[in-house]
Amino acid sequence: MRLYAPLLASVLLALPLAGHAQILVRPLSAQQRIELDKCLKEAGEDREAARACWRKMEDAEPDTTIPEQPQVPPTEQPPATEPAPVTEPPPATTEPKQEGEPTPTESGTPPPPQEDQRTQAEQDFDALYGDAYGDPNLPTPAAASPVYDPWERYNRQMHRFNNAIDRGVARPLARGYVKVVPRPLRLGVSNFFNNLGQPVSAVNALLQGKPKQAGQSLGRFLLNSTLGIGGIFDPASDAKLPNKGEDFGQTLGYWGWKNSRYFELPLFGPRTLRDTFGMVGDAPLSPLRQVESDSTRIPLQGLQLVDVRAQLLATDSFREGAEDDYALVRDAWIQRRDYQIFGDRMKNQEEMLPDYLQDDSNPQVPVDAMPVMPPEGGR
Repeated sequence: MRLYAPLLASVLLALPLAGHAQILVRPLSAQQRIELDKCLKEAGEDREAARACWRKMEDAEPDTTIPEQPQVPPTEQPPATEPAPVTEPPPATTEPKQEGEPTPTESGTPPPPQEDQRTQAEQDFDALYGDAYGDPNLPTPAAASPVYDPWERYNRQMHRFNNAIDRGVARPLARGYVKVVPRPLRLGVSNFFNNLGQPVSAVNALLQGKPKQAGQSLGRFLLNSTLGIGGIFDPASDAKLPNKGEDFGQTLGYWGWKNSRYFELPLFGPRTLRDTFGMVGDAPLSPLRQVESDSTRIPLQGLQLVDVRAQLLATDSFREGAEDDYALVRDAWIQRRDYQIFGDRMKNQEEMLPDYLQDDSNPQVPVDAMPVMPPEGGR
């Protein structure tokens, strides 16, 4: 309470003195303010003494002394600033951009949006296989290569024929298969036929100078055929054995037959002339073609065809409404095939490849589906 007593006394003194303070209409000098403060401090709680301090200030003569203003030497006076001249923006010119001139992106101004110049088929292809058209970031074997298609007229006719067979027979069978057979059983069927192709992959990997991959393919076949119960299960993948598919068409490409003309086969679909000869080379190694009993081989071949078509059902939605379905399928197949042949030379660049290229699966009508010619004199 003692600490607040002086403050409380000052407030109480200020209330009755408010009227007196209002008559001091003239300003006090600095010296007079100091004397008033000193007088009020000495008066303390004595109200009469405080009034005397205010009356003393009223009776004092006003201080008319004008304080001296510091003079600024002429040399130290700030120079007068003139308004900056208003410059008009230079007129727009159509002169070509000089070398070294910053582009709109470098200068901070975003470039105007460019119109998508791709055809509908190219857009559909990009949606299915990634944006690979003219992408400079992709390695050379993974970039879209020019298609060599001198037999386009024949190929388009065969493409229409294959599409008619697909719409009338293959796709309805595949949809019924997916609807009736549970997914675990379908996965077992796919594993079974994939395992049958491992010996062909092993031989072609060896022909391409890849002994390690050949051993891995052979190891997958042995492991899945035994512990995997004939390949229905896939313990080889759990054992970290990679699933790499190789065929004789890839071997011919590895040996130097790089640019081959596109060739669509009846019922077998997209191929090249090189891959057609490759099918002939793989036929003697096909496990299903070694089965002599037609009653066993033909149903297995039919089941394999239905399984392959079922795996391709996911791509049907991308082809619907395509302006040029033939060009879409051809370009996508050629790009995928080029990577299968030349992609192994890019082991150090696998991290920069899109997922659709790193996936080694490539469902297509297998060489196992080729009919077996009956031996001479046979039944």
